[in-house]
This record gives sequence, structure tokens and C-alpha cells, in this order.
Amino acid sequence: MDKIYAKIQNLSMHRPTEFSRQCQSRDTKSTMPIPPQPTAQEPDLASFSDDVHAMITRLLTDDKRFRVIPIMGMEGIGKTTLAKLIFNHKAVVDHFPFAVWTSDGCRLHLRNKENLMEFDLDQLGDLWSYDEERHPLKPFLIDNRSLVVLDDPHFLYEVLMVLPDTSNGSRMILTTCDMRLPSKLERKSDPHPLRLRTDEESWALFTHALKVSIPPELLKLKEEIVKRCGGLPLLIVKFAEALSHKDATIEEWSTALLQCPHDQQQLWSNTLCNIHKDLSLYMRRCLFHFTLFPQDFDIPARRLIRLWVAEDLVQPEGENEAPEDVAERCLNLFIAQGMIQVTKKKFNGKVKAIRLPDTLRQYWLSKAQQATFLGVHTNTRSEMSLGTNKIRRLVDHLDREDISFGHIHGDYNTTTSLTPFYEDVLSFLSFDTRKESKPGEEVGNFLHRCVSRGCFLVLLVLDLENVFRPKLPEAVGELTRLRYLGLRSTFLEIIPSSLSKLQNVQTLDMKHTSISTLPNSIWKLQKLRHLYLSESYRSKLMLRHGTNSLTTLQTLCGLFIDEETLVRDCLDRLLDIKKLGLTMSSKQEAVSLSLQAVADWISKLNQLHSLRLKSIDKSNQPWDLELKPLVGHVNLSCIYLLGRLRNPSIISQFPYSLIDLTLSGSGLAEDPMQSLDKLPNLRSLKLFAKSYLGKNMLCSLGGFPQLRALKLWKLEQLEEWNVDKGALQDLRDLEIRFCRSLKMLPVELLHRTLLKIEVIPAHYYGPSTSSSFGMISVDSGNEQHSFPPNPRDTGSLGVRTEMRDYESCVGGALLMPSSPGISCLKVKT
Repeated sequence: MDKIYAKIQNLSMHRPTEFSRQCQSRDTKSTMPIPPQPTAQEPDLASFSDDVHAMITRLLTDDKRFRVIPIMGMEGIGKTTLAKLIFNHKAVVDHFPFAVWTSDGCRLHLRNKENLMEFDLDQLGDLWSYDEERHPLKPFLIDNRSLVVLDDPHFLYEVLMVLPDTSNGSRMILTTCDMRLPSKLERKSDPHPLRLRTDEESWALFTHALKVSIPPELLKLKEEIVKRCGGLPLLIVKFAEALSHKDATIEEWSTALLQCPHDQQQLWSNTLCNIHKDLSLYMRRCLFHFTLFPQDFDIPARRLIRLWVAEDLVQPEGENEAPEDVAERCLNLFIAQGMIQVTKKKFNGKVKAIRLPDTLRQYWLSKAQQATFLGVHTNTRSEMSLGTNKIRRLVDHLDREDISFGHIHGDYNTTTSLTPFYEDVLSFLSFDTRKESKPGEEVGNFLHRCVSRGCFLVLLVLDLENVFRPKLPEAVGELTRLRYLGLRSTFLEIIPSSLSKLQNVQTLDMKHTSISTLPNSIWKLQKLRHLYLSESYRSKLMLRHGTNSLTTLQTLCGLFIDEETLVRDCLDRLLDIKKLGLTMSSKQEAVSLSLQAVADWISKLNQLHSLRLKSIDKSNQPWDLELKPLVGHVNLSCIYLLGRLRNPSIISQFPYSLIDLTLSGSGLAEDPMQSLDKLPNLRSLKLFAKSYLGKNMLCSLGGFPQLRALKLWKLEQLEEWNVDKGALQDLRDLEIRFCRSLKMLPVELLHRTLLKIEVIPAHYYGPSTSSSFGMISVDSGNEQHSFPPNPRDTGSLGVRTEMRDYESCVGGALLMPSSPGISCLKVKT
């Protein structure tokens, strides 16, 4: 253990302290200074890694035409920080022989000034605006590939006078708060809007800027800190710097957190006023909709898009455009303009959850109150028609001061007339997430009273997600205008038979419920577009031959198919499916016919975006799985397959559009990496139990150009994994679990400064067990180390140190230093 501790200390002493030291290949004496950042520290690459990757991809294209790449965003969102990271990146330094950074009105900073002597430009000064210096620079730019970073938009036209229409691959990076570009630049630009940081990125930036160690007792403030900073980098850095000068106590840090909303308001005030003036009416209504959710609530992107569509808040512009596509485009625009914060992203890079930061929520709530087309009553969180007491959008936040609290949670036998309040309600969202039966009973009684008294008859949305087992009355069938019925995660056991009367329902979400059999009448819902069923409860639907029901269905998830399910001439008539999730289990004599029918159906789904396909036997073990080539499915981006592939060569016939791939129980005998590494857009790859049965695996040079996340779980025969230099260049997350025969990690991966690795050996049972534990070997570049369990603390391994580069081991996790090897290695032993 002493040797391991000494090695860790040695690694930390040699850890580079600046990003430029890691990536610059030039002599530091030849580097001209770059304008200082808000903090004295170097920028944190981990917090902007996705943006750096996207920008460098644009910069290094083979297009020889002069291109401008504007970094757009509000004040304090990190535009200059991102530009600096790119300017110093090794790939950029190697690609552009000449680079210049302009700022402060007319200051000119040359990156490699003395190298210009051979071009007779060695006397070029630091003032761009002098004519005698512009003239010799202009012909130089015509002949030499160059990068110009313009960190002052007021100087744009002056620079454009010098930069002609070159054809040598020169680029210009422009940082600007203005989301609109001059017409002269629009045809030559490829904008990069800079979003607010996610919670994970915010915490990485906060800890990077903090100049003191965080005591364990203060880690519980992590969630509060990232929420209060709202994903705004300047605020995160300022807050970290402020805390660096305070005592590291709960009292001091909690007091500082109270100041955060005021700082947010100052930073956002000017930007929000400009944004509000430029927004269209429908986009304002979409933003107002955020205020219906509780403060600091992580809103699933899936849920928000469906709600916008149900309330007609977005309108398709073209005849063939789906409203869901318009809603998603609107959401992405909000993200790009920094109006909402992405809090969680999927491994494939797609948005999973969003949040409205505190200051923005207060701002849009005040604008909603001022709007002429809606108002919010002072005694309710729910939206009410201006000048009346009639609630238009009802939300239940369990707030006793809310006017609707007593109606929903009070004595349901009350004689209070509900009609004046609820006869014009368009949507009802409940956020009553209490456990046991009370929430379900109260909301059920409230619905029954309202519907029986003529209320809710114009209701478009009934969203009870996470309300425990709401007792839906049969009268719910009277809500004939309903478009969205959200019952996800309610664990509901039965639904009313009157469901078939809801002829306008577009979304029926019953994922994570306890409903196993749906009434056949569900096929009468002719306008149904999105149907989510409970996969774990084997939800079945029965359909007659030749039916033409549900022809508008786009989402069908969680459906269970057995020998009684009619696929041919029934399910296979649903050809507009974009997202499909099926679990198949048939008797052995019928399995081939069922598999073939499903494979034929999938091959005809040309609009398919996401496919989740599972084949299991009666014991829930992986069974045979058949699939036809999917190369022609150009929209397919996500595939999840569980089952033994009858045709293993299918993995070489996946479409190039694939972003996310999961294989489980596939039984592949040949190395899948040799086929999958050709997929140019693959960002997430998960190989789970028995997906690969071979002993050796190789990631070749240039393979997996965009892969960000790789998971290898329970590949029990895998003994050796090699990674060529230049493979997996963008890998950020590696997780290896229970690969009992794999003893060595690839050396090539141990020198990636942004890579996080988590390893759980084959015999890990948790820190409280006394079982024997596996060994994992790590090559730090100079020598090999094997980490055994701590003999004094069975089941956990820890190295305690006061150095900031490490964290003490908790629950059997060892965190290794981030450089010169990997950024974070967790070894659970």
C-alpha cells in the first residue's frame, strides 16, 4: 500500500496544471498572450468537451472556402472560454500554421509571430487597424491557411475588410451575444450556439474554479449549488471564487447560496429583455408552460414535447411536418439561446431532462401574468383567465395556500360549487408524489366530482405522472376532448373500460404501471399517436385480422407479443411507427413464425428512429432473435437488442445513422468491434452479458470516431482487449463490470485526460461482504500495479490523502489521478 501511495503522489506531482501544456506542440516563448479570463485559472476542458469537439469538427473540414463559425450566447455563458480552449487545442495548432486573436477594440495577438520572418512580416505590430500593417497581411492570408479569433464583435467589419474570399481553408471564430448575423456573413457561417451547462458540467466547473478542498459534509450541498447557479459558467466561477475565501462550513456556504438568485438576476436581466422582444407568440406560450412545473423540477423532454403538442402550443409550418418535430425544434432553440438548462443528457447525446433556472422562472412567470391572453390568479399557482376566476391550467403542487388545495385534498363531500372554477380547465397536472393510497384516492374523488358536475369537459391534458395509483372514475370517458393521458409511474392496476370513448387522445402513457391486459377497445382510438405500455407487466393487445386501426400511431413501446398475437395483416399494418419497443416470447413450435413476422414488419418501417427488441423464453432467458438488414433505415439512430442473433452478420448491416447501440445475449463468436467501429455516428455502445463470447477484442486505428460512452458488462470469456493508437479518440466514459477473465486495461486508454473509467471486478458484492475479491491491473505508462483489497477493511480499497486531486474511497471506490493517465478511475474491489 505504501508503494501505491507513493506512486499516486508521484503522478500528482507531474500532473499538468494547464490545458495548453497538454495540447500545445509549440515553444511557449513564441506564444503571444491571450486576453485573461474571469478567473486566473486555465479554462476547464471537461465542462466544455462537447462544444470543443463540435467546434473542432467544423474547423477541420476539407472545405477550402473561407468560413465563419460564430460562438453565440448570452453574457457569461463561456464564449471566450470556449474560444480559448479551441485556439490552444493541439489539433487546431497543427492544422492552422498562422493564428491570430483579436480583442479589446484593435489589439492583435499573433500566436507564432517570429515564424513570419520568412514572409517579410516579422515587423507586424500589435495594432490591426494600421493601414500599413493591413496591406502586407492581406496577401499573406490569401496564400496561407489561417485562423482568426475575433473576441470583439464591434470590430467585425474592420476584420472582414482584411479577410478576402480565400480558398485555402481559412476560418474565423466570432464570439457574439447577438443571435443574428450580418447578411454578409450568413452564407459563410456555421453558428455554434452555446448552451447553459448541465448539472454534471456545472459541478466540474465549480470544483475546477474552487481553490479549497471540499469537506465531505459539504458535498450534500452539491445539488443545491448546481441548481442555484443555473448552468451559467460566469456565475459558477464567481460563486466558486467567493466560496474560496470563506470558511468551509455549512453555515458560510448556505449563506452564500442565498445570494445566488440576486446574482442570477443581474446577469440575465438585459439578455432576457432582448429575448422576450424577439420571441414569437407561440414560443412565449411554450415558455410560460414551464412555470406550471415546480421550482427546480427536472422536466423530461419527452413529457414536455407531448404536452405542447396536446395543447396546440406549436403549429406545423408545412403540410407534412409533424407537430412533435416543431416542438422539438422549439425546445432546441430555447436550449441554444440559453433560455432553459439541459440538466441531463443521454449517453447518445440527446436531451433527457431540462429545467428553468430560478431567475428565468420568475421572469417568465411575471410575463405570463402581464400577458393579455392569460393571467395567473394571486391565490393560485394555476393559470386563470384574465378578469375571471375560471382556472385554465390547473396544477397541484400540494401548496396549502393554493385555492385548489382544499378542492382536491379537502372533504370531498363539500357542497362548494366547483363549476365556476373548473368548467373551462384545459389541463390538469398533479405533482402529488406522496406514497401510499391517499394521493390516488384524493385525485380520483376530485376527478369524479368535477366531471359529474359538468367540469373538465374541455380538458385537453390529464397528467398524473408519479401519482400513486390514482382511482380513475368511469366518468373519465366523458372527457371526450382529452388529447394527453399521462399515467406513467403510477403503478395503476386497472383502467376504466370507458377509455374507448376518448376519441381525441393522442398520447396514452402507461409505462411503469401494473396493467397487464388492455381492453380491446383501445384500438378504437383512431387519433392515437403515442402509446407507452408497461414492459415488465407484459402488456398485451389483441387485434383482429385486416383491421385498419391506429394508422396514425408513431410510438409503440412496451408491447408483449406471444403466439396469440397477430402480427401479419394486423400489427404489420402500422407503417408510420418511429419508436418501437417489443418483447417476444412464444412456445417453441411457434417461435420461428413469430420471429419471422416481426422481422418482416420491422423491415417495412422506413420511418423508424428507435428500435428496442427483446426475445425471451418462458424462463425470461434470452432466446432466438431474428432481424433483417437495416442499412436502408436512414433515420434509425437507436437500437437495443436482447436475444441470440440468428444472423450474427446483421451487426455489419446497421445504418450509418446509428447513434446508440445496445447488445445483450447476442452470442457473437467473432469480435463485434471490427464491424461496429465503421459506424461514423455511433456515440454510445453497450455490450452486456453474453453479447460476445470470444476471448480477444480489438479497437483498430481510426475506429469509433465519435464514440463517447462504452460499457462492457459480464463478458466472461473476454481475456484480452487491445486498443490501437488513434482509436476511440472521443471516448469519455468507460464502464467495465464483471468481466472475470479480463486482467488488463488497454494502455492506450490510460493517457486520456478526459476519460472516466469505472471497473467492477467479477466478484464484487459490495463493501459489507467478506467474499474473495478480484484483481484489476492498471498500467500508468511506466509500470504496472495490481490493486488488492485492503486486508484491514474487507471489501473496500482506499487511499487517503489530503491532496485535491483525489477523493477518499467510499464504498470500495478508488479514484485515480486525472493526469498523466486517465481523469477518473473507479476500481470497486
